[in-house]
Amino acid sequence: LWQLRDPRNGPVDVTIPGQRRPAKGIRFHRGRLPADEVGRIDGIPVTSMPRTLLDLAAVLDARALERALNEADYLRLADHRSLGDLLTRHPRRAGAPKLRNALARRAAGTTRTRSELEELFLRLLDAHGLARPRVNAQIAGIGEVDCAWTDQRLVVELDGHRAHATTGAFERDRERDRLLQARGWRVVR
Repeated sequence: LWQLRDPRNGPVDVTIPGQRRPAKGIRFHRGRLPADEVGRIDGIPVTSMPRTLLDLAAVLDARALERALNEADYLRLADHRSLGDLLTRHPRRAGAPKLRNALARRAAGTTRTRSELEELFLRLLDAHGLARPRVNAQIAGIGEVDCAWTDQRLVVELDGHRAHATTGAFERDRERDRLLQARGWRVVR
């Protein structure tokens, strides 16, 4: 309901105070939630955004959790102060260390990807211990680039065939490359 992930990615997780018979497509969890960890969307009771992120941290890999955090930021649903309070309240909860790590290693909204190629590129950087760029970054007077390391004045463009195969796209890409290079940026495609 928070729209942080594609709803087709598996069963719906529901937390309830008592027992429940199994139901197709629903995974039940037992527990009582404090009032500040519950909210409503369209009249449907849901876990609060911070609690949802903590629960997701227990079942997602590090990058998928980072994507959920980025999506919450993008949708203006994130409340990092409340996340910190929740981590203090539940320091040993499954996923708490992973969520603490994810919050410590990212700047809000800087790695929100738009394509699988961008996702694969970030995973490649992580696998080799390389610094993360700003993703889908705006460069003044130029526009948006796929990845930018500002201090190094390096831009990496991740050109998928679908978006960059036309003559017009090719020409626009090369014009932007020339503008970046004229301003001291190195462009790698």
